[in-house]
Amino acid sequence: MKQQLAPKDIVALGFMTFALFVGAGNIIFPPMVGLQAGEQVWTAALGFLLTAVGLPVLTVIALARVGGGIDALSLPIGKRAGVLLATVCYLAVGPLFATPRTATVSYEVGLAPFFGSDATPLLIYSVVYFSLVIGISLYPGRLLDTVGHVLAPMKILALSVLGLAALLWPAGGTIPATEAYQQLPLSNGFVNGYLTMDTLGAMVFGIVIVNAARSRGVDSAKLLTRYTILAGLIAGVGLTLVYLGLFKLGASSGELVPNAQNGAEILHAYVQHTFGGMGSAFLALLIFIACMVTAVGLTCACAEFFSRHLPFSYRTLVFVLGGFSTLVSNLGLSHLIQLSIPVLTAIYPPCIVLVLLSFTLRWWNNASRIVIPTMLISLLFGLIDGIKGSALAGMLPEWSLHLPLAEQGLAWLLPSLLGLMLAAIYDRLLGRESVTVYQ
Repeated sequence: MKQQLAPKDIVALGFMTFALFVGAGNIIFPPMVGLQAGEQVWTAALGFLLTAVGLPVLTVIALARVGGGIDALSLPIGKRAGVLLATVCYLAVGPLFATPRTATVSYEVGLAPFFGSDATPLLIYSVVYFSLVIGISLYPGRLLDTVGHVLAPMKILALSVLGLAALLWPAGGTIPATEAYQQLPLSNGFVNGYLTMDTLGAMVFGIVIVNAARSRGVDSAKLLTRYTILAGLIAGVGLTLVYLGLFKLGASSGELVPNAQNGAEILHAYVQHTFGGMGSAFLALLIFIACMVTAVGLTCACAEFFSRHLPFSYRTLVFVLGGFSTLVSNLGLSHLIQLSIPVLTAIYPPCIVLVLLSFTLRWWNNASRIVIPTMLISLLFGLIDGIKGSALAGMLPEWSLHLPLAEQGLAWLLPSLLGLMLAAIYDRLLGRESVTVYQ
């Protein structure tokens, strides 16, 4: 008889998936969008939800259909290109950006109001924080117990309290939307959803979710797919509810902190205003748990991936990744966000294309003919968008600034669709003749 998960374990798997997603970016970006969007908050929220909930859930489903790993998802582009793409994704959501950000956010929200933004307190905090992350990550087989049954429910309860507070006790009225949100609220929300890194995170977490189910003795491919999809759907519902509460919190805090520089400032100001000192302690604990769970998931996933491609053991890589993330986290939150925006803007489009086209592979005579050119086009124009948001913007030719949808940060979309149409015609003309994908 096939080993199946009990209903409580399916729910725990869904909670674990939700908890892995809800980290630093998921908590700090929605309040900032809410504050800046003002009266356009719900239009901006719709765009944000498309990239911060819709795409990650689709990615989890896509990964479940191919067995849980980005290597299987990227088969149409060839082994070498697939490993390169996976490496970029793992580095971005791992030691370069997302994992260090969990430490800086939890420090700035919870401890910076008391200890300031000096380098020494952040250094001490990051060493303690990543020591705990390393300790938990050394035992990935226990994630369903430590995260799914204990930390995730605590996190969900705390986020529910924060969301209900935002609905019941708004801090004030909205302030007028910034110029960007007055003109293009939907597309600005869409692009801001990139910053949560959840689609890249989903590519990384897919294998963590599958391994958590396997740790309960499930080895049927069909059951693993079903449980992973259910976990993704549970996480998607949870993410949507959390975001709606945080958008409301940000929009109603406009009069409280009109000049906030990031979502951490908004959250701290709101909780201090609404709950006083006890509220600040509650928020610090919430952010700490939320960030810690995500950091553990990312560290486990990255160590698992790199142990397959480098001559180092999983345990050794946990220590290396934790140590490197400690160093990067000391750059500070604003600097980390500033560095990550151009990179994410560049690599998100080909990842979106890969995920969406994975649902169409049976339509084509040869999937490689479709996926490779479309991803390359999306990467080229994604790089243009990324450079535009960096210090190298002055090097771009004038024409690149006036591409269709360039103002919305979606210059890659129309060329990718055109490339897809041409590739589809080419595929139909060639029929089922074999195409070599370089390994």
